Amino acid sequence: MVSFLIRVLLPDSPGTLGAVATALGTVGADILSVDVVERGSGVAVDDLVVELPSGRLPDALITAAESVEGVEVDAVRPYAGVLDTHRELELVEEIAAQPKSGLDILAEGVPRIVRAGWAMIVEHSETGAVRLASSSAAPETPITDLPWLPLERATVLDSEEAWIPETWKELGTELAATPLGKPGKALLVARPGGPNFRAAEVARLAHLAGIVAVVLDG
Repeated sequence: MVSFLIRVLLPDSPGTLGAVATALGTVGADILSVDVVERGSGVAVDDLVVELPSGRLPDALITAAESVEGVEVDAVRPYAGVLDTHRELELVEEIAAQPKSGLDILAEGVPRIVRAGWAMIVEHSETGAVRLASSSAAPETPITDLPWLPLERATVLDSEEAWIPETWKELGTELAATPLGKPGKALLVARPGGPNFRAAEVARLAHLAGIVAVVLDG
């Protein structure tokens, strides 16, 4: 079995998610977990982690899900494990217990919480960009310039800007960033291959970074 993360936009009405689950079942897919990303204006954005028998193409997931009226698949990508959406408190507690390793713990833990591929903590200095910490999956490509720093508030970054390494662009990497304690330091998270970061996810990232900044400052 192979796991995929599917982001779907669907009518926020009773029975719709069940209809999607039934449709996915027709192609042999089994839903492992569901996370509501956003809700509003009669539309829900849900992330589903599903298992698909090896040999089946992920296109089958799109066709099955979109066979339900009003459902649109925003993105599908391979995914390891299940959604880990309620670990913010555990992560903050771990950082509080080991503040000297706090940035490393944050960089490693954030991707599991916000369903990102990797994360790094960067800082703007007089000599250019400095990487303070990064998750194990983060690319080693050097970053020489971070024109968006200092950063006043959490935001989605333009994935085609000149400062972004070509290898990131080739992978279709979606990026979001949030200040970490001060505008010159930021938490940068990435999703190679998407999906893009939605407003509720950026707000969640900012909230977590704000708490961590207070813990580390204390």
